[in-house]
Amino acid sequence: MSRILLFLFTICAVLNVHSQVFRNLSVKDRLSDLIVNSIYKDSVGYVWFGTGSTVERFDGVYLRRFSAPCVNEKEKEVNVVIGMPGREIWFGNNAGLWRITAEEKVERVAADRISGKVFALLHDGAGRVYVGTGNGLFIYEESGVTQILLEQNALSEANTIKGLALEGGNLWMATREGLYAMSVTTRAVKSYKPVSKDIPTSYHKIYIQKKTLYLGTSDSGIVSFSTENGRFDYYLGLDNITALSGDGKHTLYVGSNGGGIYFVSTEDKRIVKHIWHDAEIPDGLHSNSVYSLLVDDMDIIWVGLYQMGVDYTLYQRGLFEVYQHLPELNLRYASVRTIEKSAEGMLVGTRDGLFYVDEKRGIYKRFTSPKLRSQMIMCSCLFGGKFYIGTYGGGMYVLDPKTVTLSDFESDIRNPFIDGNVFSVTSDYENNLWIATSNGIFRYENGKLKSHYHSKNSRLPEENIYRIYFDSRHRGWVCADSELLLIEPSSERHITDKFPLGFINKKLIRDIYEDSCHNLYFLPDKGRLFVSDLALNRFREIDGTPLDGRNLQFMIEDDEHWLWIGSNDGLFRYDKGDNFIAYNFSDGIPTSVFLNCNPKKEADGTLWFGSSQGVLRTHPDKIKQSKKELYPLLITDVSVDDEQRYQVKDGKESRLSIGQIKEKLTFHFSGFTYTDPQYMVYEYKLEGKDKQWKVLSGASEKSYYGLSAGNYVFRLRRVGDEKSEIALRLSIASGISIYWIAFGIFLSVGITAYVYNGRKRWRGAEAVSVQEDSLPAAPLVQQEMPEVPGVTELPETSEAAEEPEVVQKYKSSNITDEECRELQERLKELMIAEKMYVNPELKVADLSHKLNVPAYKLSYLFNLYLNLSFYDYVNDYRIEEFKMLVDRGEHRSYTINTLMERCGFVSRTTFFRYFKKKMDGQTPSEYIKNRK
Repeated sequence: MSRILLFLFTICAVLNVHSQVFRNLSVKDRLSDLIVNSIYKDSVGYVWFGTGSTVERFDGVYLRRFSAPCVNEKEKEVNVVIGMPGREIWFGNNAGLWRITAEEKVERVAADRISGKVFALLHDGAGRVYVGTGNGLFIYEESGVTQILLEQNALSEANTIKGLALEGGNLWMATREGLYAMSVTTRAVKSYKPVSKDIPTSYHKIYIQKKTLYLGTSDSGIVSFSTENGRFDYYLGLDNITALSGDGKHTLYVGSNGGGIYFVSTEDKRIVKHIWHDAEIPDGLHSNSVYSLLVDDMDIIWVGLYQMGVDYTLYQRGLFEVYQHLPELNLRYASVRTIEKSAEGMLVGTRDGLFYVDEKRGIYKRFTSPKLRSQMIMCSCLFGGKFYIGTYGGGMYVLDPKTVTLSDFESDIRNPFIDGNVFSVTSDYENNLWIATSNGIFRYENGKLKSHYHSKNSRLPEENIYRIYFDSRHRGWVCADSELLLIEPSSERHITDKFPLGFINKKLIRDIYEDSCHNLYFLPDKGRLFVSDLALNRFREIDGTPLDGRNLQFMIEDDEHWLWIGSNDGLFRYDKGDNFIAYNFSDGIPTSVFLNCNPKKEADGTLWFGSSQGVLRTHPDKIKQSKKELYPLLITDVSVDDEQRYQVKDGKESRLSIGQIKEKLTFHFSGFTYTDPQYMVYEYKLEGKDKQWKVLSGASEKSYYGLSAGNYVFRLRRVGDEKSEIALRLSIASGISIYWIAFGIFLSVGITAYVYNGRKRWRGAEAVSVQEDSLPAAPLVQQEMPEVPGVTELPETSEAAEEPEVVQKYKSSNITDEECRELQERLKELMIAEKMYVNPELKVADLSHKLNVPAYKLSYLFNLYLNLSFYDYVNDYRIEEFKMLVDRGEHRSYTINTLMERCGFVSRTTFFRYFKKKMDGQTPSEYIKNRK
């Protein structure tokens, strides 16, 4: 009864009962066995799993399998994995003791002495390995192996040792028959039994912390034992303890078969965190049947499950904080469109209403319908101590932060201030209020309307005005639907369209920003970042950066004069030179989708950003002083033609010599960050092949094709971190032999003879040729289909198979299946790595140029080898991109049309037709609905 009361007390005292986000490794990740009994992380950064039949090595992306050559499958079950000096991994299975050498070979250890089940392993750091088995204790040393029976009766349950721990000159052993200790010097064995009969005596897990042993039982919870006074105590009433470990200070990590995971405070015997499986949380713990548990040095929770593989929490450095002042202020999934900071509080405008928070006064208030005519907030401005708020379809409001009251903007104009669209509100250097709307531009002075510019009285186009930005020369930059205009700083304030040739004024510009050096940056809706001086004399497009192909949304400069750039696919920091640093989920950002929300900088340098999933904040000092990566980058191995693998030794500068390459050479590497692989980002280059650094996202391998014999240097680093750079000096042997040289000589002689005889035949036939040449030739007409800019596919009537003579030309081309396979692999890699398909004007010629192959070879590949058109091939990738965006939840922030365009489609009709064709008649809307 006392045990039940203690258990109820601990459950009632739980401080943090919740589920965490886990990533699962299973069959889809090539995990060979889904029962995971043991987890170990080595000094290099690899995580090792002991499964029901193998040992698996995980580097954050890929698993590598090691198997012991046992007689039957039951013997292969791995019970324990540990690390040893010299980069060796030792493991015990149901057949005995094994090791994986530094050369990655699996070898049997002490086969003549240690056989049968090995349950526990412990290395003392002085050359001894203690081995807990079903036949007692074995001590492995260079001088030999010693067996010690805890009880003379070899069949006693005391000789089944399930756990080992070292403390105070004693080796402590958890057995099925109680607790035993052996002096490491005299090797004398002593048995310890609890005085109370209520305390269980069969243990299968052990962990020691601060002179206290914690012993796990199968059905009676956790028992504690003091090594100072030899006293047993009933500790915690949890069933089926399968894993015990801790942080070495005051927290115990407990895994149970049926109850999930418990974090226990050893100071007051209290459960402080309980993680369990909940079927309604898809990214939570996948099973309560926990067989192994590890909390590593990066605070990642690794969980080995029964028949469900491995779960682990994704690593985050915590450089960014998601703002949530109060539990009721839940902005985690809010699409934030505007942020304003004042001395009183903070205003947050979203697609679902308006929020106001004053932490000092403890005020929190939310405004939605019917108080708001439209809940879609588009913009805001702190002006004269009040917040001016523009909406889409609901006009404009004013919020007084002192009284926290919301009122309509005082105006006699109904459209746009009551039921229209207000896109931007800002002030100029003369303290005028400027408002950009769907009905032109309004200027207010001292609360009174002074000017209203529209298409009939100015150069403004008949379209929406999205943004007004005033630079240090007091000029107003006006961003319309399809062009850029200027408001000159004169008394009449005419709007002009005079720009130098080659300027970016004929595009939709999302944002304009002037930095501390008085450079103007223009962020186009689609296109590359554009920079100009204030005089508009020197300007250029910044290309070849990670920003290419993204929709740029906002910019702000920090106290270190770096620029922060938000896009529809990531947040970047730019030093105004050549360095871009990308930030993602692993840095604490919950989403890669940022909206057109102007960030804010506080006096202390703190930066605030609005994203599609809440408000984020950070500080440059936090990023500068952030904890460096715990593990260095490592090039693990190199594979040739997907057949032969060469292991690479550790070090910043490694060397490797390999044989001839037929087709492909692949570099494999890891950063050991253990976040979601899609957020892993590297920079690389192969000297002798690549002219500059290239960015690689979402992968930890890089392949090259057609490398000739010679010397190369493969360099790798984390993006923006020169100190993390590592290199592999690679030497590729020549494949030329004496036989090939002889063959070349023979071939040259044959060609020479053929040419000589051909000339003789040509001279003999010359007279006949003259007669034929004197006849008039029929005119040769070649008609080409005109290119239509922006169209990604031919009209439906032109999508038929190519003309018979063209197909015949392909068939006569000397292209082997092997060449096609190589070209297909290279093309696939290009499409994935550079997302060529998002370019709506993509042509075969573009791919031909990128791959450095003739266009006819690509046409052959599409039409005859793959048996589909170029447009079908590209649009398949576009459909998969759309599905990926939906799976990431971006349909909550963007319309189907916007997502379609981001994938490379121009025609809505074409997109829907291809989508239904690909998805067996399912429409995009139906797909989105079914994914919810």
